[in-house]
Amino acid sequence: MLTPPVRETSGAAEFTVADHENVVMSVFAHAEEHPERVVFSRPESAGWVDVTAGDFAALVTGVAKGLIAAGVQPGDRVALLCSTRFEWTLLDFSVWAAGAVTVPVYESSSHDQVRWIAEDSSAVLALVETAEHAAGFAHDMPYTLSRVLVVDDDAVGTLIKEGQDVDDREVFKRVLALSAADIASLVYTSGTTGRPKGCVLTHRNFLTEIRGLLSAPVGRVAVPGHRTLTFLPLAHVLARAVSLAMFEAWVVQAFWSDFATVTGQFARFRPHTVLGVPRVFEKVRDGAARAANSSPLRARAFAFAERAAIEYSRALDDVGPSAGMRVRRRVADRLVYRSLRSALGGECWWAISGGGALSPELGHFFRGVGIPVYEGYGLTETTAAHTVNGPGAQKIGSVGPPLGGNSVRIAADGEVELRGDVVFREYWRNEKATAAAFDDGWFRTGDLGELDTDGFLTITGRKKDLIVTAGGKNVSPGPLEDRMRSFGIVSQAVVVGDGRPFVGALLTLDAGEFARWKAAHGKDASATARELEDDDELRRFVQAAVDDANSTVSHAEAVKRWTLLDRDLTEADGELTATLKIKRAVVAERYAEDIARIYEK
Repeated sequence: MLTPPVRETSGAAEFTVADHENVVMSVFAHAEEHPERVVFSRPESAGWVDVTAGDFAALVTGVAKGLIAAGVQPGDRVALLCSTRFEWTLLDFSVWAAGAVTVPVYESSSHDQVRWIAEDSSAVLALVETAEHAAGFAHDMPYTLSRVLVVDDDAVGTLIKEGQDVDDREVFKRVLALSAADIASLVYTSGTTGRPKGCVLTHRNFLTEIRGLLSAPVGRVAVPGHRTLTFLPLAHVLARAVSLAMFEAWVVQAFWSDFATVTGQFARFRPHTVLGVPRVFEKVRDGAARAANSSPLRARAFAFAERAAIEYSRALDDVGPSAGMRVRRRVADRLVYRSLRSALGGECWWAISGGGALSPELGHFFRGVGIPVYEGYGLTETTAAHTVNGPGAQKIGSVGPPLGGNSVRIAADGEVELRGDVVFREYWRNEKATAAAFDDGWFRTGDLGELDTDGFLTITGRKKDLIVTAGGKNVSPGPLEDRMRSFGIVSQAVVVGDGRPFVGALLTLDAGEFARWKAAHGKDASATARELEDDDELRRFVQAAVDDANSTVSHAEAVKRWTLLDRDLTEADGELTATLKIKRAVVAERYAEDIARIYEK
């Protein structure tokens, strides 16, 4: 008799969070314990400058005193709009040290979103990176906002100077007054389905997340002296939570905001772990494939190495790699894997992926290469990761078991529901949304999933994203989109078909891959995707990605027709979130004519 799937599971907590604790205490505890130990490296000229625990505590104290001098009171909200850099973390801790609440704002936010967040949170002060950001805040902002300080205009130095007459004891008094139950941050959702909502995250939420990560198998890489390079937006709760965990564990952190040049920083900083979203790892793999295409011999070597990595990794989950697999992997290691590991600095133990689904093929590829990517799952409302894979506890394709202290259950309709001290308290000033988000103490995620008998969670789709065709077939677009996007030529894929006779897709092409394809096939270099959409060679090439995705679903769920868009979807144009998730409502409205073209015949 088959064992029925588990409907609920929990992770045992190997830690506690006391009522009097808060996140910022670690700054001063580190400075007292090992003031000379390095906790950050910041870029300067052609190298990196170390920041010790003692230096950092002094900076946090100085900036917090400036915030107090500026009139910031305990519990006040302070907006923070800045790219991923050392100053972001410094200002975040300083806001807490002043007893206040940080309100992160994405750089890519529109003026309307910035105004909404500032107004909804009743922010009293804004810390922004550039004069352009300041201008956006200054225009028609709510009366609660008294001042805007610009990081590029030495906001840090200004605050330290203005706070010189404030006694250090006032900062320590405010730090000691903060409890685990106090609000640490209002983190606004990315707004894929409407106006952003402010998630109330407490110090207990963050401390539980930090200690849950560090006590899990994936936390073994977080040891004193190890290095990590953060390049995801710190406004996103995932990057911020992992950064806080790394600080707690004495890992040396560096920050870099330009993804286009981050590979050079891997080589300079040599991180032991990398945090990314699926698109990051897709681009790393695609970049290696592009480099291999410089010659037929290298292209064949990469194709061989990729097959060897995937078959080796898959065998690890079965009876184990055969002798032949081990030999092929050793050959592939000399041909390809070593250079790929070197591209990540040469010392990376493993990587962590969140913010979306990583394709199983890509997960097997990286594990076979020797850099396992451990996938986790969580939301802003769960202070980042709620479940995560790790060494000795990994099932590729799943998002792992719950972290310590967390529980997962699957509702009758397949919805994933979560409980634990990482789960947020409420939506800021939105009782209706808060009430709708919970079912008897369980947070309704809106995601669909399954639990296996070992307690590993697999996300199968999104309730609100479900497409129901005219024939009544329910289709989850995410897995199809992920599979099509795993082909180098496809940059973005948006599956459509709600209320339509069949499933279709909007596709965009990767600019680099498309340019190389045109050169290799004798096409006009200036031709656009739309101009070549009816080209037989291009259609066959793109159709291969569609066919591969269709092989994973039934005929009724398969993509029957697709069309190419002339440009990629971007965060800057409001079509993607900061973690590169598709804003479906925006795309559906903006490309309504293109969708209609799919169903013309």
